[in-house]
Amino acid sequence: KRSRLGLARSFQITSLLPDFTAADNVALAAQAKDGHSFRFFADARKEAALREAAHAALKRVGLGDRADVVVSRLSHGEQRELELAVALATKPQLLLLDEPMAGLGATESGRMVKLLADLRKEVTIVLVEHDMNAVFALADRITVLVYGRVIASDAPAAIRINEEVKRAYLGDQHVVTSHD
Repeated sequence: KRSRLGLARSFQITSLLPDFTAADNVALAAQAKDGHSFRFFADARKEAALREAAHAALKRVGLGDRADVVVSRLSHGEQRELELAVALATKPQLLLLDEPMAGLGATESGRMVKLLADLRKEVTIVLVEHDMNAVFALADRITVLVYGRVIASDAPAAIRINEEVKRAYLGDQHVVTSHD
Protein backbone atom coordinates (compact mmCIF):
# COMPACT_ATOMS: atom_id res chain seq x y z
CA LYS A 1 0.00 0.00 0.00
CA ARG A 2 2.82 2.42 0.90
CA SER A 3 4.59 1.57 -2.32
CA ARG A 4 1.52 2.39 -4.41
CA LEU A 5 1.34 5.74 -2.59
CA GLY A 6 4.85 6.57 -3.79
CA LEU A 7 6.89 5.86 -0.66
CA ALA A 8 10.03 3.71 -0.72
CA ARG A 9 12.75 3.19 1.85
CA SER A 10 16.02 1.52 2.60
CA PHE A 11 17.08 0.14 5.95
CA GLN A 12 20.18 0.75 8.06
CA ILE A 13 20.84 -2.98 7.89
CA THR A 14 20.24 -4.32 4.40
CA SER A 15 16.95 -6.14 4.04
CA LEU A 16 17.33 -8.34 0.97
CA LEU A 17 16.63 -11.94 0.03
CA PRO A 18 20.16 -13.39 0.20
CA ASP A 19 19.47 -16.60 -1.74
CA PHE A 20 17.84 -14.82 -4.68
CA THR A 21 19.61 -12.95 -7.47
CA ALA A 22 19.87 -9.18 -7.58
CA ALA A 23 17.33 -9.10 -10.42
CA ASP A 24 14.91 -11.33 -8.48
CA ASN A 25 15.03 -8.96 -5.48
CA VAL A 26 14.29 -5.94 -7.67
CA ALA A 27 11.59 -7.75 -9.70
CA LEU A 28 9.72 -8.53 -6.48
CA ALA A 29 9.68 -4.82 -5.62
CA ALA A 30 8.42 -3.95 -9.09
CA GLN A 31 5.76 -6.63 -8.71
CA ALA A 32 4.63 -5.16 -5.37
CA LYS A 33 4.39 -1.69 -6.94
CA ASP A 34 2.06 -3.08 -9.60
CA GLY A 35 -0.23 -4.31 -6.84
CA HIS A 36 0.03 -8.01 -7.48
CA SER A 37 2.60 -9.05 -4.92
CA PHE A 38 0.62 -12.13 -3.92
CA ARG A 39 1.34 -14.04 -7.14
CA PHE A 40 3.77 -16.91 -6.95
CA PHE A 41 7.38 -15.76 -7.24
CA ALA A 42 7.85 -17.79 -10.44
CA ASP A 43 5.73 -15.18 -12.23
CA ALA A 44 8.11 -12.38 -11.26
CA ARG A 45 11.03 -14.34 -12.68
CA LYS A 46 9.26 -14.92 -15.99
CA GLU A 47 7.25 -11.74 -16.50
CA ALA A 48 9.06 -9.59 -19.07
CA ALA A 49 7.81 -6.24 -17.74
CA LEU A 50 9.07 -7.03 -14.24
CA ARG A 51 12.44 -8.21 -15.57
CA GLU A 52 12.79 -5.02 -17.64
CA ALA A 53 11.96 -2.86 -14.63
CA ALA A 54 14.46 -4.81 -12.53
CA HIS A 55 17.24 -4.46 -15.08
CA ALA A 56 16.56 -0.73 -15.50
CA ALA A 57 16.77 -0.16 -11.73
CA LEU A 58 19.94 -2.24 -11.48
CA LYS A 59 21.53 -0.30 -14.31
CA ARG A 60 20.50 2.99 -12.64
CA VAL A 61 22.52 2.12 -9.51
CA GLY A 62 25.51 0.69 -11.39
CA LEU A 63 24.69 -3.00 -10.96
CA GLY A 64 23.52 -3.76 -14.49
CA ASP A 65 26.20 -6.42 -14.94
CA ARG A 66 25.42 -8.05 -11.57
CA ALA A 67 21.73 -8.87 -12.21
CA ASP A 68 22.19 -12.65 -12.12
CA VAL A 69 24.47 -12.74 -9.08
CA VAL A 70 23.00 -14.21 -5.89
CA VAL A 71 22.75 -11.49 -3.24
CA SER A 72 24.89 -13.38 -0.71
CA ARG A 73 27.76 -13.22 -3.23
CA LEU A 74 27.57 -9.43 -3.60
CA SER A 75 29.88 -7.18 -1.61
CA HIS A 76 28.42 -5.09 1.20
CA GLY A 77 28.61 -1.98 -1.00
CA GLU A 78 26.84 -3.76 -3.83
CA GLN A 79 24.12 -4.88 -1.42
CA ARG A 80 23.63 -1.24 -0.35
CA GLU A 81 23.30 -0.27 -4.01
CA LEU A 82 20.93 -3.18 -4.59
CA GLU A 83 18.72 -2.05 -1.76
CA LEU A 84 18.50 1.34 -3.46
CA ALA A 85 17.59 -0.39 -6.76
CA VAL A 86 14.82 -2.28 -4.93
CA ALA A 87 13.45 1.03 -3.66
CA LEU A 88 13.74 2.67 -7.10
CA ALA A 89 11.89 -0.19 -8.80
CA THR A 90 8.75 1.02 -7.04
CA LYS A 91 9.08 4.42 -8.78
CA PRO A 92 8.84 6.40 -5.54
CA GLN A 93 7.96 10.04 -5.12
CA LEU A 94 9.55 10.04 -1.66
CA LEU A 95 12.61 7.97 -0.81
CA LEU A 96 13.45 7.41 2.88
CA LEU A 97 17.04 6.30 3.34
CA ASP A 98 18.27 5.10 6.72
CA GLU A 99 22.08 5.23 6.88
CA PRO A 100 22.81 4.35 3.23
CA MET A 101 26.55 4.86 3.88
CA ALA A 102 26.61 2.46 6.85
CA GLY A 103 29.57 0.11 6.55
CA LEU A 104 30.81 1.54 3.27
CA GLY A 105 34.45 2.33 2.59
CA ALA A 106 35.57 5.68 1.18
CA THR A 107 35.31 4.60 -2.47
CA GLU A 108 31.90 2.95 -2.05
CA SER A 109 30.64 5.91 -0.04
CA GLY A 110 31.78 8.30 -2.76
CA ARG A 111 29.88 6.25 -5.38
CA MET A 112 26.77 6.28 -3.21
CA VAL A 113 26.96 10.06 -2.69
CA LYS A 114 27.26 10.59 -6.45
CA LEU A 115 24.33 8.26 -7.09
CA LEU A 116 22.16 10.01 -4.49
CA ALA A 117 23.16 13.44 -5.80
CA ASP A 118 21.88 12.38 -9.24
CA LEU A 119 18.73 10.82 -7.79
CA ARG A 120 17.75 13.89 -5.81
CA LYS A 121 17.07 15.61 -9.13
CA GLU A 122 14.30 13.05 -9.75
CA VAL A 123 12.86 12.16 -6.35
CA THR A 124 12.53 13.74 -2.91
CA ILE A 125 14.95 12.11 -0.48
CA VAL A 126 14.82 12.13 3.30
CA LEU A 127 18.19 10.96 4.53
CA VAL A 128 19.17 9.79 8.02
CA GLU A 129 22.95 9.64 8.02
CA HIS A 130 25.93 9.99 10.35
CA ASP A 131 28.50 10.49 7.57
CA MET A 132 28.69 14.27 7.74
CA ASN A 133 30.63 14.57 4.49
CA ALA A 134 27.74 12.81 2.73
CA VAL A 135 25.15 14.91 4.55
CA PHE A 136 26.80 18.20 3.61
CA ALA A 137 27.29 17.04 0.01
CA LEU A 138 23.64 16.01 -0.41
CA ALA A 139 21.36 18.05 1.83
CA ASP A 140 19.38 21.16 1.00
CA ARG A 141 18.31 21.33 4.64
CA ILE A 142 19.71 19.60 7.72
CA THR A 143 17.90 18.89 10.97
CA VAL A 144 20.21 17.97 13.84
CA LEU A 145 18.88 15.85 16.69
CA VAL A 146 20.45 15.25 20.08
CA TYR A 147 18.74 12.63 22.24
CA GLY A 148 15.67 12.89 20.02
CA ARG A 149 15.39 16.67 20.38
CA VAL A 150 15.84 19.05 17.43
CA ILE A 151 18.66 21.46 18.23
CA ALA A 152 18.96 23.03 14.78
CA SER A 153 17.27 22.93 11.40
CA ASP A 154 18.71 25.04 8.61
CA ALA A 155 20.71 25.14 5.39
CA PRO A 156 24.01 23.21 5.44
CA ALA A 157 26.14 26.38 5.62
CA ALA A 158 24.25 27.59 8.71
CA ILE A 159 24.45 24.17 10.38
CA ARG A 160 28.21 24.06 9.79
CA ILE A 161 28.71 27.21 11.89
CA ASN A 162 25.93 26.65 14.45
CA GLU A 163 27.44 26.88 17.95
CA GLU A 164 24.93 24.52 19.57
CA VAL A 165 25.65 21.87 16.92
CA LYS A 166 29.39 22.29 17.47
CA ARG A 167 28.97 21.90 21.23
CA ALA A 168 26.81 18.82 20.83
CA TYR A 169 29.10 17.04 18.40
CA LEU A 170 32.56 18.40 19.12
CA GLY A 171 32.39 19.31 22.79
CA ASP A 172 32.79 22.73 24.37
CA GLN A 173 36.56 22.85 23.94
CA HIS A 174 36.20 23.00 20.12
CA VAL A 175 33.79 25.92 20.04
CA VAL A 176 35.40 29.21 19.14
CA THR A 177 33.41 32.14 20.46
CA SER A 178 33.61 35.79 19.51
CA HIS A 179 35.54 36.40 22.78
CA ASP A 180 38.47 34.17 21.77
